[in-house]
Amino acid sequence: MYWYEYCPKNVESKYQLLVFKDNKPFLPLTDYYQDCLGRIDKSSATSNLKCLLPFFKWLEEKSNYQGNRVLWNESEGKIRVAVEDYLQHEMGCKVRDKDSFRFVNLTNKSPTTISRFLSALKSFYMSMIRLKYYPHHNPLIDGQAILHSYKEEVRGVREDKPRMPPVAGTEDPIIHRRLTDSYFKIINEEWQPQIIDDMNLPYQVYQAGKKVNWSQREMIIARMLFETGARASEIIELTVGDYRQRKSHQEVSTFNKGSHGRKIKFLRFSKDTVKRLFHYIDTERKSYDENHLGFEQLLDDAPIFLSANGTAFTYHAWYYHWNRAMKVSELSLNPHKARHWFVTSRLREIYNISMNDAEIQQRKNELIKYMKWKNQDTMNIYEHHFDEAKHREAHENMMEQMAQREQDYTKQRKSSGKPKLAVIETPKIELVDEDLKELLEGLE
Repeated sequence: MYWYEYCPKNVESKYQLLVFKDNKPFLPLTDYYQDCLGRIDKSSATSNLKCLLPFFKWLEEKSNYQGNRVLWNESEGKIRVAVEDYLQHEMGCKVRDKDSFRFVNLTNKSPTTISRFLSALKSFYMSMIRLKYYPHHNPLIDGQAILHSYKEEVRGVREDKPRMPPVAGTEDPIIHRRLTDSYFKIINEEWQPQIIDDMNLPYQVYQAGKKVNWSQREMIIARMLFETGARASEIIELTVGDYRQRKSHQEVSTFNKGSHGRKIKFLRFSKDTVKRLFHYIDTERKSYDENHLGFEQLLDDAPIFLSANGTAFTYHAWYYHWNRAMKVSELSLNPHKARHWFVTSRLREIYNISMNDAEIQQRKNELIKYMKWKNQDTMNIYEHHFDEAKHREAHENMMEQMAQREQDYTKQRKSSGKPKLAVIETPKIELVDEDLKELLEGLE
């Protein structure tokens, strides 16, 4: 019932994406996505939209408030009742009252997207209020909690007297912290990292792609996922200029989550993938390009990956090919797990080659900076400390081992048997080394 499409490249429109309901444009979600751009990066805006589409469909088909369906623009009270029902009956959560808000307990039936969904819905209503589409208060915000926290912070030690200024030195300073203003508060959310410990995972994916006849394009993107640790969108949206601006022929510049499209980090991949990439550009891509241009003739802003129609390849179009390959080979694998696999492999390599704790810490810091897990506002402060040469050396070792393992896997692969993904669950995050915990948490 609800779906979306990106605006074709040759069509002029103020919208980069259109959301449809029953094959007709649905402006609330369309304008929400457009309002998000510039506030958050495109991949996050799209992720929010994907979390909201099932909820809007559920509102239309299953919501119930006093015998009637709940519309998205109803009063905040009705929306809260609908969201509570959705959390309980569709997402397997347990919800209980607490003063002016609700506690949300996740269960083993709850998906991992609960927090993202609630955050997306809150931001949706923020946008609707800002755009004057929604005349009520934000139903996902607990106004009473904000008011209570404010009163606590401005109250002085003297009864019925205002707080003294800091210079007086008679009162404890206010600790400015982010107020928890959500109406639905998740109280048992504990991120459980998955350590992908199957060294043959990339080659299982490549074989899955061969089964469904992936083109050069899909195979290159898959290889870059495992070799770089990047998000899929950071690879799919690369331009020719992103490759040209790096001095190494094995690297490209790309954006990062939260960088608002700015190319602030680089990705490094194997020599074999470089050969495959240039072969793709000069053959398959050239046939799709309306001017049939080769690499040297392409402008810097030309997308590296093209659709069969000659337009820029999109995540949505790519995921269709990925998902089909995984289903045919019976692999339950989210593409983001390639990022987990990369970090697990790099950490293993760090511990294998380091001679002492100081070397381990140094290489961890290099990996942190390569992955760009730190706040983007502070990156300029320590960016020059990142020794790219050391990362290249360690990364080159990893690429050589991957190439050897791929050859071994191809030779030894059995003709039958369902491939299995070896996953080690870490039951208690408290037991993980603090530095390792920081690395793993940065993945999400």
